[in-house]
Amino acid sequence: MVLLGPPGPLGRRTREAPSAAGRPLPGLALAGLGVAIAWATHALIPAVPMLTAAVVLGLAAAHVPGVRGVVRGRGRAGLSLAGKRLMRLGIVLLGLKLSLDDVLGLGWATVAMVLGVVTATFLGTWWLGRRMGLPGDQPLLIATGYAICGASAIGAVSEVSESEERDAAVSVALVTLCGTLAIAVLPLLQGVLGLDDAEFGRWAGASVHDVGQVVATAQTAGAGALGDAVLVKLMRVAALAPLVAAVSLSLRARRSAARGSVAKRPPVVPLFVAGFVGMVAVRSTGWVPGAALGLAGHAQELLLAAALFGLGAAVDLPSLARTGWRVAVVGLCAWVVVAGISYGGVVVVG
Repeated sequence: MVLLGPPGPLGRRTREAPSAAGRPLPGLALAGLGVAIAWATHALIPAVPMLTAAVVLGLAAAHVPGVRGVVRGRGRAGLSLAGKRLMRLGIVLLGLKLSLDDVLGLGWATVAMVLGVVTATFLGTWWLGRRMGLPGDQPLLIATGYAICGASAIGAVSEVSESEERDAAVSVALVTLCGTLAIAVLPLLQGVLGLDDAEFGRWAGASVHDVGQVVATAQTAGAGALGDAVLVKLMRVAALAPLVAAVSLSLRARRSAARGSVAKRPPVVPLFVAGFVGMVAVRSTGWVPGAALGLAGHAQELLLAAALFGLGAAVDLPSLARTGWRVAVVGLCAWVVVAGISYGGVVVVG
């Protein structure tokens, strides 16, 4: 997997003199066009979530002749900006989808089940990724995406861990692929596994990665299943803030222990994660009008779509095909793990 820009020491991007390639506008314009096409795709085919379409379009843009030159050249700075800064803003607004009343309304047994699924999925996937020898921060980022909320969680953790853009891009591509497969596969298993509509909704919310993919999966079983799925999924989203704080604390401890280290220590809670928590608190007051919540929801989806387009455009498929078999094995095993653990939890809770 390679970055679409020239790497510097340790694989990081090098600073360049101001030029057309360093201006963000072309890349941001390309990301905006990608979001528009993703929105139109979702409007025409509702089963395809807009965020899934955005990352697929980013992948396509990085490999289509003509467009590829813009992605690798003039568009690189703006696409990188979208993948980082717009991701942060989208994560902040994601907090407005969750309130404390929603979480408490699930019941303590369901809350415990969700926390168990998140913990087991994260630790199991991280361990497997390290055992398989995945490079860089890929084990951490893939585990985060599977355990919590897909690409949004990967973006949040990659910020505090200062991960390579290529590691984040590979992780997003993998999680998006498996989440997309879940839309088609899980509804076929509802009858086989003997799940009623409410149980199927909770299973989808506990096992599918991205919020949009959860909605696309659960709506096949009706409105009741969809409501339960979204509540369970948002409970997983609530685990984002403590996970990011834990990663940040771990990094602070490691850097402090490093002999002669002068590296800047990351904050315990990054500003955008504090913003996410603040938005949850604001939503919990019940003072935000429904129209404002709807507008914020649309803005959040557009920001995340632009960010995912930028991350998708950072993936180089030929390199992935040559070296990505270990990533695929980890992804498929993690998918089975999260689906199996969450199914067991739903059956036990009832």
